[in-house]
Amino acid sequence: MNFDPSSLKYNEAGLIPAIAQDHESGEVLMMAWMNIEAVQKTLETGRVTYWSRSRKSFWIKGETSGHIQELVDFRFDCDRDCLLVVIKQTGAACHTNRRSCFYTAVRDGTEEELMEPMEG
Repeated sequence: MNFDPSSLKYNEAGLIPAIAQDHESGEVLMMAWMNIEAVQKTLETGRVTYWSRSRKSFWIKGETSGHIQELVDFRFDCDRDCLLVVIKQTGAACHTNRRSCFYTAVRDGTEEELMEPMEG
């Protein structure tokens, strides 16, 4: 069965959440948004492409930073309203220069920073 990106369920803004996960470690690296065109570009090029809500433009991860995300596997959940992009991450995934955007935890009611920014 051929995949049709319009079969996914996008929100009222035409967006769907996309969770990026490292293909080797399984670590969740980030979450961003895609629209139907970003889904198509990601599948066509193998370079993960998101939709920047603030810039209102496509954002090919790593295009300016060099922190590239290469698509390994493209998945969606049972409701077809959330994506999982399994990726090979080069460099930091987070704009703070950390490996993951999920670097803060709440433990015993206190925020705890789990990782420092990467070198370089």
